[in-house]
Parts: sequence; C-alpha cells; structure tokens
Amino acid sequence: MFGRPQRIEPGPGQESVWDYPRPPRLEDTDKHIRIIFNDVTIADTRRAKRFLETSHPPTYYIPPEDIKMEYLTKTSNSSFCEWKGRAAYYSIRVGDKEAQNVAWFYPDPTPDFVSIKDYPCFYAQFMDACYVDDELVQAQIGNFYGGWVTKDIVGPFKGGAGTWGW
Repeated sequence: MFGRPQRIEPGPGQESVWDYPRPPRLEDTDKHIRIIFNDVTIADTRRAKRFLETSHPPTYYIPPEDIKMEYLTKTSNSSFCEWKGRAAYYSIRVGDKEAQNVAWFYPDPTPDFVSIKDYPCFYAQFMDACYVDDELVQAQIGNFYGGWVTKDIVGPFKGGAGTWGW
C-alpha cells in the first residue's frame, strides 16, 4: 500500500497521528513517564519532551537527570533523522539482563530541536514496561521507529509491513 491510509477518527480525549504536523513538533509534557528494566525504574519524570510527527505515535525524550544513567552505555550505533540530525545510541545493563541499542539521543541536534540535546528516547519493545500516566505503553510496530502507543492515540501507525511508502 503506497497511498495514504484511511485515518481512524479519534474519539473523545483521543488524538489522531494523522493530525500531527510535518515537519514534526516538539512539546513539553507533564505526563508521568516511567520506564522499567529488570525490575528497576530506569526513568521517572514529568519533564519529558513529546515529539509528534504525522503517522507516528509520540516518542518521549527524557532529561538525563531523570534517568539512572549509570545503567546505560553509549554504543557505536548511529542513525540519521532528517529533522533532528545524527542520533547516537545507548545499550542497557541492569544486573544480569542486557539489551543493545535500546535508546537514542542527539548529541548535536539541529537548531529546531536543540532542547532535546542529550535527552534519551527509549524503544518500548526493549523495556520490561513503559508507562504514560500509569498506562502501560504498547510499542510501535516494526524495529525502526520508537513510538509509544496509548489509548488516547489512534492511527493507523507507520512502522508495520507495507507502511514504508506512507
């Protein structure tokens, strides 16, 4: 499917990812963001930045001071975002449990996104649990995008089979 998919009409209190802007928008949020890995709360904040882009569930960039950074190790992995610039990655190790390239960050973001400099953003699928205001997050489908799906977000979402042409 290479055409634009059929937008799901949002219900009360919901947002459609098809109403998110392109170019994307970054906004402050006071939603309670928590991330658990190997029974340890890795991140806990109400100061995240929410990144909104057409067809994608939101991602949450977290201030490093609200993350137990001692569990993260920078890797050699990198990727490029046309909006934010070159991303670097972290792996995580807590006790005997480890996962590679579970979070990305921008050490030198583009001017429009300088407010997320060095703020990690985690892939929900690699964590034991991620929460937005105590709601367990569902990971965006696919292994490239890192969106967090909650009950207040409707799609369809980019990331699954057949969505690369959107």
